[in-house]
Amino acid sequence: MLMRKTLLRRAGTALLFALCGGALQMHAQAPDLTKLDWAQFARYKAANEALPPLKAGENRVVFFGDSITDGWNVNGFFPGRPYVNRGISGQTTPQMLVRFRADVINLHPKAVVILAGTNDVAGNTGIESNEEIEGYLTSMAELATANHIRVVMCSILPVFDYRWRPGLKPASRIDAINAWMKAYASAHGHVFVDYHSAMKDERDGLPEKLSSDGVHPTDAGYHVMMPLVEQGIIEALK
Repeated sequence: MLMRKTLLRRAGTALLFALCGGALQMHAQAPDLTKLDWAQFARYKAANEALPPLKAGENRVVFFGDSITDGWNVNGFFPGRPYVNRGISGQTTPQMLVRFRADVINLHPKAVVILAGTNDVAGNTGIESNEEIEGYLTSMAELATANHIRVVMCSILPVFDYRWRPGLKPASRIDAINAWMKAYASAHGHVFVDYHSAMKDERDGLPEKLSSDGVHPTDAGYHVMMPLVEQGIIEALK
């Protein structure tokens, strides 16, 4: 009996040490900060700090968006222009809203080109209603206006199907959000750039001649977009 009590006591002590040791290890282990950076502030932190001050009379423009902006070689398509690319692949409008101050306002542009919403429709960060997406876009436009930044709102590009989320049939949702965006821009003195009408095919999607995956433009697609957004920027800066 005495031996049994001794064994139980030793087992209990060992368990206590194991639990305490585990707790100490949990407290000592540093969190992975890269997983906590939901809005991806780190992506452009160094680039923002290295950005030179505005020159006198310089009309800096920030291209702000998701992978469609991220993949656009803005400096190559608009050589010599003071255009800054701040697109991040995969992002949705709530993520963009969170980093709007760091990646747009603090850069002191004259205008911001906002191209966003397709990843929201695809559900990249969860299910969102059209009204929620529109609300995030509204908040970005309001922040820009409050900081004397002119707004160029761009339509969501046509999509027949998302390869990473097949079967959503997103075309009608995209059409509805674009219609809202056009009306909102008109009512609030912003510029609306309609990529969608210029790029859609008979399925209300993005044709193969402009995209390799039905979502992201190829250079041919960007060549369609280039004069449209350039005209939008000129109008916004008048």
